[in-house]
Amino acid sequence: MRLLHVAGVWKSFDAGSRLIARTSPAAVKNVTVSVEAGQTLGIVGESGSGKSTLLRMILRLVKPTAGQILYRDRDIWKVTGAELLQLRREVQAIFQDPASSFNPRQKIGAILSAPLEVHGLGDRQEREAKVVETLKQMGLPAEFVRRYPHQLSGGQRQRVAIARAIILKPSLVLADEPTSALDVSVQAQILNLFRETKEKLGLTTIFVSHNLAIIRYLSDHIAVMRQGEIVETGRSEDVFSNPRHSYTQALLEALPDPKRRRRSKPAYSGANNA
Repeated sequence: MRLLHVAGVWKSFDAGSRLIARTSPAAVKNVTVSVEAGQTLGIVGESGSGKSTLLRMILRLVKPTAGQILYRDRDIWKVTGAELLQLRREVQAIFQDPASSFNPRQKIGAILSAPLEVHGLGDRQEREAKVVETLKQMGLPAEFVRRYPHQLSGGQRQRVAIARAIILKPSLVLADEPTSALDVSVQAQILNLFRETKEKLGLTTIFVSHNLAIIRYLSDHIAVMRQGEIVETGRSEDVFSNPRHSYTQALLEALPDPKRRRRSKPAYSGANNA
């Protein structure tokens, strides 16, 4: 079942009207891509390729200049009221730098309980129990509810960011380069945690990265972006075994591991990190 469908989406930040959307310089150009329920779509491309802009449009943080984004066959830019609130509950995000998305004056317990309060889920005692339960799922002790973000390491903050994303039991989680600022060893732990959490909860996920090895490890399907356009899409195995576009071929050639096209997916170790 198709959960998300992006149809002919453009984003021109300097376009004054929809009429000139296709003639103005565009960050995203005529992108069409779908995500099936329970699958992971990996979006890969170099910096400035438009992948993060695409993700922000799916999150309703940036409005498309043209095209549609359909979630459960509903245009996300046309939903309002209770339907919009439900969308916000079902679609969650994990960002590259969790510290910038946390209130530094709030303790971790308050940060994690805030989404539950906004959506009116449980009383205070039930929310506190849910926060502790979710922290434990992320391998963090209950005592972290009393800590502030600056008292945590980068890896611990990213675990809290994942906890915040899943605490509402969403259907779709979008991750924008969530490990790029971490050391390789910590990066491997977070990637393994992300994959285990996705499988355990049956989540549909979109993972954005410039690192094709990471995308290969996590994804069922891959979309390769270059200069705002998707130049190749396909099943992960197909893209790796038989890349059709020259840009995809160049990305694969840049990988240092000669065994990168193996069909098996061992636990991510960080060895292929660029």
